[in-house]
Amino acid sequence: MDNNIENLIEGKNAILEALKANKSVKKLFVLKDTKDSKINDIINKAKEQNAIIIFQNKKELDLLSNCGKHQGVIAQIEEYSYVSVDDIINYALSKNEKPFIIILDEIIDPHNLGAIIRTANLCGAHGIILKNRNQVPITSIVINASAGAIYHTKIAKVINLSNTIDDLKKKGLWFVCSDISGENMYNIDMKGAIGLVVGNEGEGVSRLVREKCDYVIKIPMYGNIDSLNVSVSTGIIAYEIVRQNKFL
Repeated sequence: MDNNIENLIEGKNAILEALKANKSVKKLFVLKDTKDSKINDIINKAKEQNAIIIFQNKKELDLLSNCGKHQGVIAQIEEYSYVSVDDIINYALSKNEKPFIIILDEIIDPHNLGAIIRTANLCGAHGIILKNRNQVPITSIVINASAGAIYHTKIAKVINLSNTIDDLKKKGLWFVCSDISGENMYNIDMKGAIGLVVGNEGEGVSRLVREKCDYVIKIPMYGNIDSLNVSVSTGIIAYEIVRQNKFL
């Protein structure tokens, strides 16, 4: 539904993570007569930012909700702030770690993007790079699907992924991309400064981007269908990278 209010996020955990990350809350829409302790904690934190608190009944909140999962609280926050690619590299260097970046080639489902952001944060990736066009934007659905991880994950937008990969190769990174035509991922050494390239839900990684990658890999599958959801496959490969770099 178009509620004419921009930058809404909803749900207790997503809003709490935004507040913990010092995101500015402009307005907070709260279920009338709520006794929920977590929501009351959110109210108190929002008041510290001088946010406008608006109490509404459930029907009003339902009409305002984009996700249908508001849990009795919706917040209007400042617009999401992207970083530069150099910010991601410098973040890795500041931690004395070799950069690990996830590059997304035209992900179109907001739930997939949110799930990938959540995985990226949990597996210790230093950031995510998105295309500027033909890519789902950061929406309330993405934010909620990330379970608040978006506020602790650096995300950059670029015009051209191929050129970005070339630039990052000069900084010492090498790249693997996921494709059903690739080599078994368990046969590939994925240690070191690395970028994982993941493609769109229907077409996969585009040819020009795939040709820039050092290896094309696949997850071995033994069932009756030939593909995994993109957020699931990203998680599997990301944690193989974690295993090789931290446990071998």
